[in-house]
Amino acid sequence: MSYVLVLYYSRHGSVAQMAQLVARGVEEVDGIEARLRSVPAVSTECEAVASSVPDEGAPYASQDDLRDCAGLVLGSPTRFGNMAAPMKYFLDSSSGLWLSGKLIGKPAGVFTSTSSMHGGQESTLLSMMIPLLHHGMLITGLPFSETDLLHTTTGGTPYGASHVAGADNKLPISDEEQRLCRALGRRVAQVAGRLLE
Repeated sequence: MSYVLVLYYSRHGSVAQMAQLVARGVEEVDGIEARLRSVPAVSTECEAVASSVPDEGAPYASQDDLRDCAGLVLGSPTRFGNMAAPMKYFLDSSSGLWLSGKLIGKPAGVFTSTSSMHGGQESTLLSMMIPLLHHGMLITGLPFSETDLLHTTTGGTPYGASHVAGADNKLPISDEEQRLCRALGRRVAQVAGRLLE
């Protein structure tokens, strides 16, 4: 069965929770399944010392997971208005897929979590779109027909789903944020399904 890859990096758990919600949205579309994958932290050691299998959460993604997907949804916490280094590191290693054009024409979306409302959500979402555009992917975003975008006082943008986790990273994902995560997954899966017809 064709799948949408929901690929994320999470430090405090919010992005992992969002990824599960995005995956639920993907699974609402007939004929498309969600494949949940994460990326490992970047080590300050000169040689990799982390296990190849995470202690918890989704398995680590491979370039094959990326190559074979029908669509992609990327999630990362915000780091100074940009995606986190582990996600950037993984994407930087995808030049072979860029050379072969394996991602051209596939739909993609992005999501993020920040500590504060103005912590760089939209710039982070845009930063994740840049390598996807270089790969020739089709960015879906969230249209304002998702009326939660008009009413949310927490996260949510037309660039992609977002969450405000609070200074201690303990704020729960609001109802609006949950619905927007699911809507993003559903939207990417629907576009992927149409392109596969």
